[in-house]
Amino acid sequence: MSQPTLVVLYGSQTGTAQDTAQRIARQAKRKCIQVQVLPLDNYNVANLIFESLVVFVCATTGQGDPPDNMKNFWMFLFKKSLPVGSLSRLDYAVLGLGDSSYPKFNFVAKKLHKRLLQLGANVLLPVGLADDQHDLGSDAVIDPWLTSFWEKVFTLYPCLADVTPLREDELLPPTYNFHFLDDLKEEPDDRLMVSKEQTIASQSHPFPARLVSNRRATERSHFQDVRHIEFDISGSGIKFGAGDVVMIRPCNAPEDIQELCQLLRLDPEVRFTLRVCTYPSPCTVQHLIESYLDIAAVPRRSFFELLSTFATNELEREKLLEFSSAAGQNELHSYCNRPRRTALEVLADFPNTTAQIKVDYLLDLFPEIQPRSFSIASSLQTHPHKLQILVAVVQYKTKMYKIRRGLCSTWLASLDPTQGEVHVPLWVKKGSLKFPKERDTPVIMVGPGTGVAPFRAALQERISEGKTANVLFFGCRLESKDFYFRSEWEELTKAGHLILFTAFSRDQEEKVYVQHRVRENARLLWDLIANKNACFYIAGNAKQMPANVSDALKQAFQQEGGLSAEEAERMFEAMDRTGRLQSETWS
Repeated sequence: MSQPTLVVLYGSQTGTAQDTAQRIARQAKRKCIQVQVLPLDNYNVANLIFESLVVFVCATTGQGDPPDNMKNFWMFLFKKSLPVGSLSRLDYAVLGLGDSSYPKFNFVAKKLHKRLLQLGANVLLPVGLADDQHDLGSDAVIDPWLTSFWEKVFTLYPCLADVTPLREDELLPPTYNFHFLDDLKEEPDDRLMVSKEQTIASQSHPFPARLVSNRRATERSHFQDVRHIEFDISGSGIKFGAGDVVMIRPCNAPEDIQELCQLLRLDPEVRFTLRVCTYPSPCTVQHLIESYLDIAAVPRRSFFELLSTFATNELEREKLLEFSSAAGQNELHSYCNRPRRTALEVLADFPNTTAQIKVDYLLDLFPEIQPRSFSIASSLQTHPHKLQILVAVVQYKTKMYKIRRGLCSTWLASLDPTQGEVHVPLWVKKGSLKFPKERDTPVIMVGPGTGVAPFRAALQERISEGKTANVLFFGCRLESKDFYFRSEWEELTKAGHLILFTAFSRDQEEKVYVQHRVRENARLLWDLIANKNACFYIAGNAKQMPANVSDALKQAFQQEGGLSAEEAERMFEAMDRTGRLQSETWS
């Protein structure tokens, strides 16, 4: 049997599946196997019938949805017209990346595997179901799964045993080569230029929205800085409805850019060209680092794998190899993940190795900055040509000397429209929350903290359409400190457009949360759901709140509807299945 070409296809939302796919590709290169690695939507799916060996690496997003860069592939693969035996020559493996705190854990990987079997493909080994919640993260599943996968491949293609693999410490060639330009004074500026006349804003063509206002939504004395931010989207052609999200890709802090340039001895002003369509060309080193390289993130294991191949200092090399190995993952978690050490800080800790890094490896070493999604907190009917969001600025302490800060929230909070015109490139995506079209269908919304953002958009939109059967459960710590949009809720309540229930957890000795208010109002909720076909929504932090609210709702079904625990569970599941129960949560 001739040598195979391995195709690695990935569906990735935050970059983890992409990183894993690239790791598989590097392993293939070391084994001298020809390999092609692509996001699923960049692959011509019609070619699948001709492939002999494919690995699918798929994340699951939201409520069991495929990532954005595999949605077209997903729709094609599930066409009923596809012949049953069409993939009979394909040997495949599926590796799923998920989080077991979500109800539809690794749903995409499981469903993809079933569909490939239906189409006649041959599975090489059981689906890998990596879990982000594991103490050692996804690698606890990925490492043994990959070992099994390569064993299967070598059994299938005995000819591979005759090829001498590259050593683990051998440096693979860079994926891209930088071509530096001596003099480029006449060339246009390398900033991401986007025409305001474009019709559709997207990830490849974001719209540069003018920042109108950036106001603090919490009291100055409150520990949490939350921002209510408004953008002007006039001329963008952007349309959105309640439940949709806006995507924003942040920039790195100036001091971080400066430090990386110093560590790698790079001139930030020097320009280069690069044959990658996602980057402007020509481009300065400064702009590449500022807008594209994720230097402030906690690095993945692959970062240490590549770094170890540059090491000439024996002590540093040993440590980096330990962090790269399966046996060293506890050490790596203690060094990197628990204190949330950034890639930039790691480079500073390994100065001898860092000094050996060649500029051509920048794009192999650092992943691209991923866009962040924010629930849109306004309606176009109420605020024409405007888009508003509610952003909690992330900062916390670890054992590291410097406070840890969220890249996007810190960057957004730093933008000041009073100091000159500021533009933020953005685009809009359909969200997972859908609100009823029928005028008389009541909606019950549970949105503590910034989880209230999509419900503000929904209320504005619904009330402008004359839909006044609205119930909102809002929770925060202190009525006087972080009661977002208080005056708006009070006005709507006065006008008879809203029934509001609040839970201020720290305003009394015993903590009161939204689930307590749901339980207290069981009779109203049962009447709205059982007799008036109401829809129920949950938005906010994924830790305990969604499960606690769900339990409170099931108790209401038992208490007021006289249902048994099993019947209440079935009713809850039926609401979920039919879209009458929806949630949007984040960890």
